[in-house]
Amino acid sequence: MQNSSIFCRTQQAHEEIRAAESVLPNVKSIATRAAAAWGVEALVAQRWEGRQAKRQAEAGLILAAAADRALSENPDRGFPDHA
Repeated sequence: MQNSSIFCRTQQAHEEIRAAESVLPNVKSIATRAAAAWGVEALVAQRWEGRQAKRQAEAGLILAAAADRALSENPDRGFPDHA
């Protein structure tokens, strides 16, 4: 399952808070690296969400074109194939 960008940003903020509040240097180091990793994951998730939105929009256009063709009196004529 793909993590959402909102989830990734929330995890990033959580790790940043953990790093800021910790007095142990190893915990700070690990939390800082984890926050950076969650930030990278958030960027990947944003790109994935953008592609998903584009695919859904394209699918909607294809369905709309199919609906227009279905309403025609002569659906096998007068429309170019978009396959």
